[in-house]
Amino acid sequence: MALLPWMLYLFCFTPVEEKGFVPLFDQEGPPKGWSVSAWNDLSQPGPKDAVWSVREGVLTSGKTRGSWLISEKQYDDFILEFEIKLEKLGNSGVALRAPKKGDPAFEGLELQIADLRYNTNAKDDELTGAIYRSLAPTKQVYKPTEWNHVRIELRGSHLKVMLNGELIQDADLSKQEKTAKRHDGTEASPLKDRPRKGHIGFQHLSRDSSPLLIRKARLQELR
Repeated sequence: MALLPWMLYLFCFTPVEEKGFVPLFDQEGPPKGWSVSAWNDLSQPGPKDAVWSVREGVLTSGKTRGSWLISEKQYDDFILEFEIKLEKLGNSGVALRAPKKGDPAFEGLELQIADLRYNTNAKDDELTGAIYRSLAPTKQVYKPTEWNHVRIELRGSHLKVMLNGELIQDADLSKQEKTAKRHDGTEASPLKDRPRKGHIGFQHLSRDSSPLLIRKARLQELR
């Protein structure tokens, strides 16, 4: 059978790596293989009313503020893609290579995602696309109250982040020696000393308890 033009296009231009992606939230209801933890310490349970659930392909945090949805599985090198939408006082983050103890922002990595109105006094390394308080993004391309497409790639010490199709992080973590201040004022380890393997997750910390929405989340482990 001859290939139709659109079939030929897909065959020639679809990257081989696309075949390795696995959807993260493809079943309705509470996500299987994930647990809910406190926003500042993954060893502690999240609020009783923090109910994360998938409905019609969209993951929502519910309205109770102050939790992480954390994977039971650990990952080292991977590509993570998803779309996220927050309301005007929305605050979220993505845990990367986080241990199951302490705050992912300081014990692992946290990619900050927040509406620019959440903290109008935020420093560059506290804005969307930052590795929280450690590494500022190169630019701000976040779209308030709209769906934003995020692609995170971790290969060894190399971090690459695309937001809405634009490169905002391209860094060698092994060269990042800056220490970050935790919320209690103590200093966390620099990025060069953070774990190279751990859990992934999504945070709900919106100031007005408005929910965050996530869709089309998928992950490819890199070998």
